[in-house]
Amino acid sequence: MFDAKTGLFANRILWASALAWIIAQVLKVFTSLYADKRLDWSKLVGAGGMPSSHTALVTSLAVGVGIREGWNSTMFALAVGFALVVMYDAAGVRRAAGKQARVLNQIMEAMAHSGHIPTTKLRELLGHTPTEVVAGAILGAAMAALLVKP
Repeated sequence: MFDAKTGLFANRILWASALAWIIAQVLKVFTSLYADKRLDWSKLVGAGGMPSSHTALVTSLAVGVGIREGWNSTMFALAVGFALVVMYDAAGVRRAAGKQARVLNQIMEAMAHSGHIPTTKLRELLGHTPTEVVAGAILGAAMAALLVKP
């Protein structure tokens, strides 16, 4: 299992995908620094932001499987299907949930000022913009292209 030549450590698709995720998470710190003019280390582990780390991981996985198993293989089709579901969720469902959280937070804040409810806030940054998803896909594909050999 842990043999460097044939085990877990030799799985270049896994490592390319993990590296794509890590790079995306680190980039979020710097893109938020540029956008917000403040250093926010919580971006290393948080959801949302530029680029999408979920997309980077699944795109790297799919491209790596395509390189290794073939672009017409069943495994590549499965990996692409999985990646598309994750990207749709990141840019669609989770983004909509984040917008709803923002509206609910505004309602709760207005009600809190009148003394009706406590000021517990919901997480607003859950999903990604299409640009963040595309950036994650480019990062993931690049990592697989660099690290996975046929």
